Amino acid sequence: MPNYSGPQDRYSSGYNRILHRGKTVTTVVGDQKYEALVKNIKNYSFKVGYIPAGYEHRPDLISNLFYGTPAYWWLLMETNNLDDPFEGLNVNDRILIPEVR
Repeated sequence: MPNYSGPQDRYSSGYNRILHRGKTVTTVVGDQKYEALVKNIKNYSFKVGYIPAGYEHRPDLISNLFYGTPAYWWLLMETNNLDDPFEGLNVNDRILIPEVR
């Protein structure tokens, strides 16, 4: 597993301002530091999980279910190649759950 010190690393990266659905938002997506953080995501060990009823479109709740904290919502999104939780994370969808230490 790559050297990873936790979800706070995502927020210590730089920021970009982009236009998303007609609004300007601040994001780390596309930032070089952020991209370096998730670059080796395929080197993680994974478990397979399924989205239970009541958790659809809620990466924060799914993160809390599998990790005991909502903080890894972004890792689930990245691992499963999702940009928008409303376009994925449906009931009974199969997802990869990265094992974090």
